[in-house]
Amino acid sequence: MKAIPLIVTTLLAAALGACGSGNSGPTPAAGGTGASAGKAAPRPGNASAEEVANESRGGVRCPARVETKPRDAKAPADDVVGVRPGMTYEEAANVVMCTHDLMVVQPDARGFQIKTFGATLRQGFAARIAQPRVEKTSKQIMQEMQDSAFGRGANRVNEDMKPGDSKWYVGTIGVPGKERVINVAREEWFAEGRNPTSDSVEQALIKKYGTPTRAQPPASGQRSLTWAYDPLGRPITETSPLFYKCSGVADPDGGANFSPDCGEVIVAQIFPTPDNPQLSRFFQVGVVDQAGGYEALTATEQALQQMDSARKAQQVQEAAKNADAPKL
Repeated sequence: MKAIPLIVTTLLAAALGACGSGNSGPTPAAGGTGASAGKAAPRPGNASAEEVANESRGGVRCPARVETKPRDAKAPADDVVGVRPGMTYEEAANVVMCTHDLMVVQPDARGFQIKTFGATLRQGFAARIAQPRVEKTSKQIMQEMQDSAFGRGANRVNEDMKPGDSKWYVGTIGVPGKERVINVAREEWFAEGRNPTSDSVEQALIKKYGTPTRAQPPASGQRSLTWAYDPLGRPITETSPLFYKCSGVADPDGGANFSPDCGEVIVAQIFPTPDNPQLSRFFQVGVVDQAGGYEALTATEQALQQMDSARKAQQVQEAAKNADAPKL
């Protein structure tokens, strides 16, 4: 089974973008995010989370305007808080930022295993809630590096999330300026003292996405649910040879694979609190359009190759007219 993987790299730490209220903002130029137009220049020194977000959010307004054709109302849900495969890069960025007043978007350093022929295209973005900016002395930075190294040596778990946080990853592909979503994942941590039961989280997921095609028995309180479809949109049952082949990814830090043999795959993971396995500490949900993503990746690579060939042919024509002749 052919597959195209997503190369996962370390997420960038800086924060961009936020969302206000009102109508959709101006359309950004090709190559930027929905938050790129009119953003304030970052100021030096300490800053509150609100100031950090304001420096980056640009002209984004909520609710986000989405012109991409919606999914058939009779078809199963395939979105994560409004973000779904097929949306444009700008639409997805706007929808993500509108989920929280301080949600910020940043182009991500990941990339798909395709040839870009030197072209720069947006292959996805990460999103986090803006954090205060605190300038640190060199001594403080060195101390943090030492603490981090000590923690790794002691196998200490360093969580990058805290109660009430959420983060996203949205994968996109297409020729420059026309990139569209092919996978999306989100993680949400519940506020301290407001943790719902894992049962209620599971039922909320089933209410939205329908009966899972695969559900793993809880292990140490952790639950995993999958909704997998073939390229024609039919649920993949246990009797199908694709039952264990079509997988997705719920973790925003995880990597997705794309195959023409599978359709959309939705995966959810529910994680318990340390002291009560019946309560949920956080959960993750992700959607991967396997066949659609595979087609988009191969079509993009072909289009970029054609553009590169046309560029080279143009250079040859210009060389025939303007190039210097060799001195022999």
